[in-house]
Amino acid sequence: MWTVKLVVACALLLALLACVSPGPRIRYPVTTKKPVVDDYHGTRIEDPYRWLEDDHSPETKAWVEAQNRVTFDYLARLPEREPLRERLTELWNFERFSPPVRRGNHYFFSKNDGLQNQSVLYVADSLESAPRPLLDPNEWSSDGTVALTGATATEDGRLLAYGRSVAGSDWQEWYVRDVESGRDLPDRIRWVKFSSASWLKDGSGFFYSRFDEPDEKTRLTGVNYYHKLYFHRLGTPQGEDRLIYHRPDQKEWGFYGEVTDDGSYLVITVTRGTDPKNCIFYLHLRQPDSPVVELLPDFQADFTFLDNDGPVFWFRTDLDAPRGRIVAIDIRQPDRRHWRELVPQSEDTLRQVRVVGNRFVAEYLHHASSRLRLFTLDGRPDGEIELPGFGTVSGLSGRRADTELFFHYTSYTVPGRVYRYDLSTRQLSVWRQPKLPFNPDDFETQQVFYTSKDGTRVPMFLSHRKGLKPNGRIPTLLYGYGGFNISLTPSFSVANLVWMEQGGLYAVPNLRGGGEYGETWHQAGMKHNKQNVFDDFIAAAEWLISRGYTSPRHLAIAGGSNGGLLVGACMTQRPDLFAVALPAVGVMDMLRFHKFTIGWAWTAEYGSADNPEDFPHLLAYSPLHNLRPGVRYPATLITTADHDDRVVPAHSFKFAARLQECQARNGPPVLIRIETRAGHGAGKPTAKQIEEATDRLAFALHHTRP
Repeated sequence: MWTVKLVVACALLLALLACVSPGPRIRYPVTTKKPVVDDYHGTRIEDPYRWLEDDHSPETKAWVEAQNRVTFDYLARLPEREPLRERLTELWNFERFSPPVRRGNHYFFSKNDGLQNQSVLYVADSLESAPRPLLDPNEWSSDGTVALTGATATEDGRLLAYGRSVAGSDWQEWYVRDVESGRDLPDRIRWVKFSSASWLKDGSGFFYSRFDEPDEKTRLTGVNYYHKLYFHRLGTPQGEDRLIYHRPDQKEWGFYGEVTDDGSYLVITVTRGTDPKNCIFYLHLRQPDSPVVELLPDFQADFTFLDNDGPVFWFRTDLDAPRGRIVAIDIRQPDRRHWRELVPQSEDTLRQVRVVGNRFVAEYLHHASSRLRLFTLDGRPDGEIELPGFGTVSGLSGRRADTELFFHYTSYTVPGRVYRYDLSTRQLSVWRQPKLPFNPDDFETQQVFYTSKDGTRVPMFLSHRKGLKPNGRIPTLLYGYGGFNISLTPSFSVANLVWMEQGGLYAVPNLRGGGEYGETWHQAGMKHNKQNVFDDFIAAAEWLISRGYTSPRHLAIAGGSNGGLLVGACMTQRPDLFAVALPAVGVMDMLRFHKFTIGWAWTAEYGSADNPEDFPHLLAYSPLHNLRPGVRYPATLITTADHDDRVVPAHSFKFAARLQECQARNGPPVLIRIETRAGHGAGKPTAKQIEEATDRLAFALHHTRP
């Protein structure tokens, strides 16, 4: 152990002595400080940049414009920028497909030709017939900022309900399109958020969830409470939609309705913030005026409805099984003593299940990489679908009566392919794969394990060009998330490939707080255990240094949303360890995050500063509140967007202002890049993705190259 510490210490000393290329000189805009003080359980906390929370004020808008001028002027003068933009554009230009979904006599799937801002939804009469475009979001706006957020076809495939969002906002509007004619019906559903649509089997209408209409001034920042489940009958105005379920006594509950494949029930999943524990209610659709039945109340565990055999409902749950299992519950005898365990918990984590071809198709995570296993409906093992190497399965598509299964598979070095599996012949074939402007065989991924501060063993993927040898000077991009039970599994990114082409190493540790090893792993990195996540990330950096891959002079860290918080916390706790920090749309103010839009829902993960027991833990790592004047922080490029109504941009605004104030004299640059007409990330046009990737890579390479 002392040897590892000595290596890391020596590397840190060399980093301090190194002459870092400063790039263009910067004069930051002056950010006004105003006297605002809050009292948290007897502790006074100053918040001088509170005024930046008002994104409508002329003062904030002027600040945004001034910061963007400085940032884009700096980035434009980086010599790496234009060659990277050209290479990113070249490599981005490959076809991308989603797995097809069959309804009636139609197959629906999305396709992007390569550089289209938004993917196009196609429909085909068979897998062999020529598809035709059904929805082209690129026609909805000149800059590609109106995106398709979801689409659901009727049982016969004649109608399609689809959602649209503008400029990356979580707010959606839903419409209905006639599949044959390609024309929209008059139906229009507004103020939808965090919802899809689920049709009745006769296609007469669909269920959806929404919030009340917000005040226009606070539409992107106001708190969202009181989710409601509605039924929309086709051809009627939204004002006549029937309220199916809501709870005026439970403002934080969310409701998501799903019609069972046999059309007999509406299964209502009830959530409370981002807590994975949920309730399951249901409604008899074939019994008029029947009440909503609370099948699984009390938020005991996570229950995901899979399918049903009449009154017997199948669920994936982590109750008494933190890595997941499959159980059967007869709603006529719902008491727990009557439940049947069909597929028990295994050593791997059961992530998702779909019922296809009268089998359970189960995706497991084996050390954060996908495995596909089959089980009969009574739970007997029925084989495994062999997959190529480290990778991720997504988009499982198929239904109980089908004989074919489709899924998407990708890795760190190979873009997504869509596979078709014939359940009757057990044959796996590629349905669609892109023609690539590079050779994936030039790159490789390996998995290593390292030890965190408290002795926990943590896996990490390392991806790079074949033949790359540790030399202590490899530009390394360390990416993490560590929260909300979300697993970081192998996925392809053009930006990461370009980083590897430039001689860089891309490293992804599977931090606690994620779902890679089930709910126990998640809970080890949430609330009062959140510091474990940062310790895991810091330990990953130290492992890379001690093994001779890189040094603090050549190490960049990145993450988005909760991962932006991760970057902010680690750069404030260990500013000596990193050359570059790239926090994207991060949660930076841990004392006030719950006061905006859907931020209250994250208290299940983080806790709340309003709670005197949570407050000291949040204050201890809140990035905004742990910046110290005169410290030499890494070169930092903060990214956010003006329409982010998930993690409001005020988090990044305040963090940037404070970091610019605190950065050591003659320290590396501290910049904030504020995208316009964009949100938290979903639906971002390809052109904007390329521009942002160009800037982030150019900034990181400029400050990490030998």
